[in-house]
Amino acid sequence: MSTRKEILVIGRHPTILQKVLVLLNAQDGWRAQGFLSDEESIKFFSHEIDLVLLGGGVEETSVTHLQSIFKEINPDVKIVRHFGAIDLLLSNIKKTLN
Repeated sequence: MSTRKEILVIGRHPTILQKVLVLLNAQDGWRAQGFLSDEESIKFFSHEIDLVLLGGGVEETSVTHLQSIFKEINPDVKIVRHFGAIDLLLSNIKKTLN
């Protein structure tokens, strides 16, 4: 029996964020929630999150800050940076979650 994988997506471009959320939520066993701001992402984050996907538009200072906070809350969370190429996104996430 597989359990659902919870994914937090953080991006800066609303249209791209929505496309990524539709793609991820279409996958069996995955549930993705997305936010445009660091503050919203931090409020939403919990121990139940399996993977954090950081979009290419997320600034390096935010990446460092978010990684630090998320790892402090849940040291086992996996964090992946994504810079475009939607076709590779699913493959990279599947490898990371396995």
